[in-house]
Amino acid sequence: MKSISKIMAVMMLLVSLVYTAQIKNAKTETVKISGNCDMCKSKIEKSGNVKNVATVNWDKASKMATLTYDPSKTNQQEILKRIANAGYDSEFFYAPDDVYAKLPSCCQYKRNKTMTKTMNDHGHYHSSMENSMSKGHDLASMNKERKQSDSPLSNVQSHYFSIKDALVKADSKTASAQSKELMNTVTAVKMGELSPSEHDAWMKVMNTLGTDAKAISQIQDIKKQRETFKSLSKNMYELLKTSKHSTPIYYQYCPMQDANWLSLENTVKNPYYGAQMLTCGSTVETLK
Repeated sequence: MKSISKIMAVMMLLVSLVYTAQIKNAKTETVKISGNCDMCKSKIEKSGNVKNVATVNWDKASKMATLTYDPSKTNQQEILKRIANAGYDSEFFYAPDDVYAKLPSCCQYKRNKTMTKTMNDHGHYHSSMENSMSKGHDLASMNKERKQSDSPLSNVQSHYFSIKDALVKADSKTASAQSKELMNTVTAVKMGELSPSEHDAWMKVMNTLGTDAKAISQIQDIKKQRETFKSLSKNMYELLKTSKHSTPIYYQYCPMQDANWLSLENTVKNPYYGAQMLTCGSTVETLK
């Protein structure tokens, strides 16, 4: 049995070397990723690998993963996001709780969601975490300080509301431009600055937010933009209800479309109809 295991290990190494050789301008980094067994190894590596772009080799004993990738096409953050979405925590990204809960019992590793280590423990730089920890602050202190400043999701919110306002005015061109800005903002969110509840919500909705924003940005048909805005609003609500807000955010409902949207003002201005039925709808919840 030992000899078979050794043969399998050698074969996996050879496969890894083949994939690595196909990656141009390869950059290699090591990151700790939680997991327990060979099934974990398979899932971690499969979720992180992208042909000719990135390859992941995870060691079960040390829990260390070697990431090899083409930095012109991807980055460490994107690789670790995919792995987290498959159910596996790294030192930088948590898997969504519901995804972790669906892992087989043998794969449900012990989770540590205190984030008491900085990225510099493994030679990486993360200013918000590093600066806070160097002062001896824990996660609770970090979150308390962050509440005094702008939310890391503030730019995401801002572009969403700009899209909403454009749809109210039936301005498809501006809706498209603001959706493109939202796409860029989604990829720029600094995960380490999110609170635990924001982080869990973000991991669930970030891909759909990006997809919906892209769809709206690529079309000029106001009806199609408004239709996609329904999904965008649904996921923005799931995200923003986990955050604290300096001003109230109003969750409003259109009975004609059976759809919701978010607004910074309690006065109803319906983005699904604009001037045709501007005041159709009502506020159903206030996020504070």
